[in-house]
Amino acid sequence: MAETLYDVLIIGGGPGGYVTAIRSAQLGFKTALVEREHLGGICLNWGCIPTKALLRSAEIYHYATHAQNYGLKLNGSMDVDMSDVVKRSRGVSAQLNGGVAYLLKKNKVDVIWGEAKITKVGEVVVGSATKAAVEPQNPIPKGILGQGTYKAKNIIVATGARPRALPGIEPDKNLIWTYFEAMVPKTMPKSLIVMGSGAIGIEFASFYRTFGADVTVVEVMPQILPVEDAEIAALARKSFEKQGMKIMTCAKVLSVKKGTNSVTASIQDEKGATIELTAERLISAVGVVGNIENLGLEALGVKTDRGCVVTDGLGRTNVAGIYAIGDVAGPPMLAHKAEHEGVLCVEGIKGLHVHAMDKLKIPGCTYCHPQVASVGLTEAKAKEAGHQIKVGRFPFMGNGKAIALGEPDGLIKTVFDAKSGKLLGAHMIGAEVTELIQGYVVAMTLETTEEDLMHTVFPHPTLSEMMHESVLDAYGRVIHT
Repeated sequence: MAETLYDVLIIGGGPGGYVTAIRSAQLGFKTALVEREHLGGICLNWGCIPTKALLRSAEIYHYATHAQNYGLKLNGSMDVDMSDVVKRSRGVSAQLNGGVAYLLKKNKVDVIWGEAKITKVGEVVVGSATKAAVEPQNPIPKGILGQGTYKAKNIIVATGARPRALPGIEPDKNLIWTYFEAMVPKTMPKSLIVMGSGAIGIEFASFYRTFGADVTVVEVMPQILPVEDAEIAALARKSFEKQGMKIMTCAKVLSVKKGTNSVTASIQDEKGATIELTAERLISAVGVVGNIENLGLEALGVKTDRGCVVTDGLGRTNVAGIYAIGDVAGPPMLAHKAEHEGVLCVEGIKGLHVHAMDKLKIPGCTYCHPQVASVGLTEAKAKEAGHQIKVGRFPFMGNGKAIALGEPDGLIKTVFDAKSGKLLGAHMIGAEVTELIQGYVVAMTLETTEEDLMHTVFPHPTLSEMMHESVLDAYGRVIHT
């Protein structure tokens, strides 16, 4: 067996884990990464990437079925082969999965295959995985180390999270799905109940509705996309309902009865009445919970809270030499947060000058149709925090590029501190806003003011011009409305 004493050993090969491992190696640390199931983690194999591949297929289908809006005529019918849609999605994951293995090898990171447990500070025992390796990581690639005892000066837990299950409505992989099953349907269900309207729930609701399924979203909170600005969420709901999606807010799934090929949900609606709704499948998208079990954390006294490891902002736990990053370290449970958090953690171990991540500057994106993206404080949160605010808005209808694209529905909204001109938040709905949001993230990171943004030259014709106009609107200087 190769040398088993490491400077840094990371448990979990998801986005946070593998990025941390590569940065660790770049810093000169002898680095190992333990993975039990698939390199790239949930994000690459069952989340961020394959869902975007599915949604891209749905987007192409949407444009094809609306070709007449662009002066085009398609002869014949548009058929959907769901097996091919899924096959493409899985192929995208497989390609990127292999890329992660290549990058780890290139950076001389030792990959250890199996399930890890921290037996004491500085020691990890890797045993056989309780979860079998799944495609595209099966069989185990050559050159990966196996079971044994490994020693490390610093141990970073990056084990991610899994779908939360509600008592009595546990997923069964057949009629009640998590995102795992929703991502690889054998056939297109004719009807679907989506329980939860966060990013995961809304993305799948959008995907299945675009392909013609009768979709009902049930959300316990007063608005869908609960973390988003209320104005943006209201526009999203209006758009989804226009597409034929049914949405119930202030509603709760009380119980589910299973049939041969259907489920009947007992739902308490916003008026307190109980109704029954039958659909072929139900997707449970009520959040995720950190994978903190069976790692040895409790025995070592590592502090946890509500299913996540408690850290200090640089990944440090209350036990010296043990760190945690990504979903297992708490919200926001986003791949890009995990990656950046891991880099900060290992750079802190190296002794570099680093600052804890400002979670208000982490963007969130939902890849439904229309897309939703945001960063910073919502209008309501800004007021709650005591800010006197200025709010700017600019509609897609006023932008030449949006109209030329045939995407006139949407809004860019910006929230500023009235006294300092500080950008407090930005919120968007419409075409390609998941790409646009980074402009505001950079602005917030650089602590730019409204004056800086007003004097920035945006190219024409682009969707990004709306970002400029929204800033101008906040200060009574908007041009194109």
